[in-house]
Amino acid sequence: MMKKINRKLSISGTALEKEFLPHISVDVVVFGYHSGSLKVLVLQLFESPWFVLPGGYIGREEDLEEAARRIVNERTGLKNVHLEQFFTAGKKDRVQAEALREILKEKEIDEEMKAWVAKRFISVCYYTLVDNTKVAPVPDQFSGGISWHDPLHLPPMFFDHADIIGHALEKLRNELDAWLAGGNILPEPFTMKDLQTCYETILQKKLVRTNFQRRML
Repeated sequence: MMKKINRKLSISGTALEKEFLPHISVDVVVFGYHSGSLKVLVLQLFESPWFVLPGGYIGREEDLEEAARRIVNERTGLKNVHLEQFFTAGKKDRVQAEALREILKEKEIDEEMKAWVAKRFISVCYYTLVDNTKVAPVPDQFSGGISWHDPLHLPPMFFDHADIIGHALEKLRNELDAWLAGGNILPEPFTMKDLQTCYETILQKKLVRTNFQRRML
């Protein structure tokens, strides 16, 4: 179920420009796993049919990873999550400026903000894996709602965010051993069956039980 927000944007384009660095942003792929189900957190772009990743701008006095952690905390309520930087999105047409201006046309925001958000932005991308039962998703003021979706069956994604999710999923699969060794994803205590189910869900393939157990022991 999507958590929705009713709001007017209180921040202006002038305030954005004073507070944040221009032309560089952060996007975070938040994967959530629980009981044999893998999801990814996405936000509805205003009330449009399009969805986007949790993301935001980098404060002028803020470190890059500090900005990513702030974004995760604001959208999920989680602190001190492990983040992996995995990709930089920089295609010249990734912002889809004309389509974005059309979405913003009727919104109660000033022209400076419309111009700011439609600028070309290079995005530094992070991903994380969490237990999504421990997350209380919160929409931002650019969003019509926030919800979990199957990363293999995404709603219509704006910008290049479907590609970013694809890159993140590939990275997660390649580094799954390290993520699960770090704990906090599976319940305590968990069984070998729980562990195998997690691997099979994220890797999207069946594993031979005896071979899997031998590898884990």
